[in-house]
Amino acid sequence: MRYGLIAGNGQFPFLVIEGARRKGADLSVVAINEETDTRIDQEASDIRWVGIGQLGKMIAFFKERGVERVMMAGQVKHVQIFSGAMPDMRMVKMLWNLPRRNTDALIGGIAMELAKDGIELIDSTFFVGDHLASEGVMSKRRPSDLELENIEYGLQIAREIARLDLGQTIVVRGKACVAVEAMEGTDAAIKRAGELANGKLTVVKVAKPHQDMRFDVPVVGISTIETMIAAGATCLSISAGKTLIFDRQVMLSLADRHNICVIGSPIETFSGGEA
Repeated sequence: MRYGLIAGNGQFPFLVIEGARRKGADLSVVAINEETDTRIDQEASDIRWVGIGQLGKMIAFFKERGVERVMMAGQVKHVQIFSGAMPDMRMVKMLWNLPRRNTDALIGGIAMELAKDGIELIDSTFFVGDHLASEGVMSKRRPSDLELENIEYGLQIAREIARLDLGQTIVVRGKACVAVEAMEGTDAAIKRAGELANGKLTVVKVAKPHQDMRFDVPVVGISTIETMIAAGATCLSISAGKTLIFDRQVMLSLADRHNICVIGSPIETFSGGEA
């Protein structure tokens, strides 16, 4: 079977290509002009570049290659979709019929368009399951009692905003919400929190209550920790089994060097430690 990949920005598409290669799977890649890293040309053996609104061209490429199952990997910023890019007629019709324009609706609409041509959108972690966060403490330092309280409070808020499809991250200090992620992304939300209340911040990033692993899977990596360091954040909580960790060993090593705790939710079995 030949698989397809719709590649957004960041490292995720490269992990999928690597994972498919390890498993000996044939992979045809659609890269987005406005988003995908151009280095992907050196990694993908079969690739087609399209504009962000060229849904018809994307589907035609997959059909031409005999692709039956497709993954989406990497973010495509909402602002790109509505920034003046010229969509083709298939994208226009899809957008016109959407009840709303949030992430779930947009990508769900693309999934339905793919299905019309016999192409199934599948779990984006299909080839990269080994990069998902494990449950429990992943760093050397365990969370302090205060950090556990921040996480418990943060999970309630973060899961609610994720349910509403507003974002997946909040930043907490002293059981008070300092910043809520919207369209700007996790790193930008952490940076904003640092500007508002630098120091002793806890970052809580969650999957949606019924996370669709086909798209919009939560992701953390080295840049997350670097942003936390600059903002004075001391603890990162992520959803176990639902969050991708890029460059896991390097990321955790960086966290350990800066005494940052990284844990995978749920947190019920965690006990506090020294901060």
